[in-house]
Amino acid sequence: MEKIDRSARENFLYPRAGYYGMFTPENLVFNANLQEFSQKVALISSLHTGGKLSTPEAYERIHDLWRGLKHSKKALLPRKNEGTQEGI
Repeated sequence: MEKIDRSARENFLYPRAGYYGMFTPENLVFNANLQEFSQKVALISSLHTGGKLSTPEAYERIHDLWRGLKHSKKALLPRKNEGTQEGI
């Protein structure tokens, strides 16, 4: 079996999509955080489906990740509409 180089393996396991929005450092960092959130939720979901995590444990882990993402958004991105309720 051929030895797969580390970066090729990481690109396969943790793919990153390019950023096509309006470029600011804050937007780029939030996009990276959003992609990391997505990858971790997919992993947790797979572990739950495979029976390695209980439903409450999977929920707690995803909930913790969600809180971290919300904190990231508040710290990095300005609020556009102060009077509206947003999901994230």
